Amino acid sequence: MKHRILVVDDDRLVADTVSLIYSANGYESQACYSAASGLETARIFAPSMVLCDVTMPEENGLSLLEKLHAEMPSCKVMMFSAYASNMREVHVHAQRTKRQIKLLAKPCPPVELLRETRDLLEASAA
Repeated sequence: MKHRILVVDDDRLVADTVSLIYSANGYESQACYSAASGLETARIFAPSMVLCDVTMPEENGLSLLEKLHAEMPSCKVMMFSAYASNMREVHVHAQRTKRQIKLLAKPCPPVELLRETRDLLEASAA
């Protein structure tokens, strides 16, 4: 079974590029550009994993994360951000929700992105 990955980032170039990286490496991938469209798409696309930017206008990635956990508890989530200041916010959120959240720094080398994705998806299969 091919894993489905939803990429959510308000920077269209980042979202589209990461989605292409996933597609070129055997994943079924789709890109969205806001938390609201990410949730709508996730409901239809049924991803195995969501890779989501932390800082987005209107609704941030952590808000989307809460909604995804409520509606799709088995969906894995990985966050990414260009801002080191988001690390604390993500850590606090993870402690509060008692869920492990992997946070990658942007820009993230494709090799690291794919390794972290594989590790997260394989851990969930074990």
